[in-house]
Amino acid sequence: MLSTKFSDPHYLITAPELASRLSDVTLVDLRPAEDFAVGHIAGSTHVDIYGVSLNDSSEAPLNSFLTIFRVLFGSRGVRVDRPVVIYDHESGERAARAVWLLAVLGHPDVRILDGGTHAWITAGQKMVRLNEAPPPMDPTQVPPTPPPFRGTLNWDLLATRFEVQKAINNPDYALVDVRREGEYRGTEKRARRVGTIPGAVHIFWREHLDAHGAFLKPDEIRALYESRGVTPDKIVIPVCHGGYRSASTFIALKSLGYPNVRNYVSAWGEWGNREDSTIVIPPGA
Repeated sequence: MLSTKFSDPHYLITAPELASRLSDVTLVDLRPAEDFAVGHIAGSTHVDIYGVSLNDSSEAPLNSFLTIFRVLFGSRGVRVDRPVVIYDHESGERAARAVWLLAVLGHPDVRILDGGTHAWITAGQKMVRLNEAPPPMDPTQVPPTPPPFRGTLNWDLLATRFEVQKAINNPDYALVDVRREGEYRGTEKRARRVGTIPGAVHIFWREHLDAHGAFLKPDEIRALYESRGVTPDKIVIPVCHGGYRSASTFIALKSLGYPNVRNYVSAWGEWGNREDSTIVIPPGA
């Protein structure tokens, strides 16, 4: 297993740590395809999951959604018996969502490259370009399609709208709205309805990142969340618009050892577009 600078479970890896174990991991680049072509970490595969979203977290669509990712990650060679490192330009929302999804799908050792390609280059490591003219494929030697990723689903890392509704006014839970201030206060409209979930505390997801897009030191992250009432004794549900930014909050808290953090899978894209969702406009909006 990979070493980590945080307690179990492991979700972060530094550029020097990755460089020392490069041949031991499956690398997945979550940046846009054009960025991957211009330069990526040697040995990486590429996948873009930005357009795959969910707006109904009931059982049937949720299971279909997770099946799509089993196929996508499996097609990139992701296996349950080999550590995976996922990266972006920084500790970004795309990579964070992929790390969280693989954890939900049951991968036991998946990490985000802390600071992304910026940290990789800053550490003196190189990027390689995609071959512009790969050799022609022999039509008689078509490689087999890798099987879907197979792991045991970890439902404890995921929240649906049903659990979010249960969390409202429940002292055992902490709802964290990680969207922009305008989204939280209802002045920025991205769904049919605006506002936030009753009782949700607002902590913008980038508050736990530094100026270079890497995670702050553990003590700084802990102080940030505990000062807002988000403590390890709570079941914490971070919420954004599509499960991307909230996945970064999930990683930040799980890397501190918070035992119960469940990313709301369909987020405001579901909650804000339903007529039966409980929504408030925060005071002072």
